[in-house]
Amino acid sequence: MVRGDVFDLPPPRSARGREQRGARYAVVVQADEFLHLSTTIVAPTSTSATAATFRPVISVGGEDTRVLVEQTTVVDPRRLGQSAGRLKVHELLAVDSALALILGL
Repeated sequence: MVRGDVFDLPPPRSARGREQRGARYAVVVQADEFLHLSTTIVAPTSTSATAATFRPVISVGGEDTRVLVEQTTVVDPRRLGQSAGRLKVHELLAVDSALALILGL
């Protein structure tokens, strides 16, 4: 696993409010040098989310989906499912820009 990898993400056990519910993808956004930790920082995706400057579009399996960086979360890496590929360089740069925007960096 490296930063920019995309995995299947099973639905959360107890989503509340506006939290994402169904199965989706997760983009690994944690720095590679910290991937040895017991948890991994990921950003979920959504094919139905509205467009926003902080929601970059990526392609997974030939389908466009938005990365919900505002819902970045921590998961146990064992919770991640099958690999769905890796972001292209321009997609990872767009995710980086969106993270900087949403985190005020």
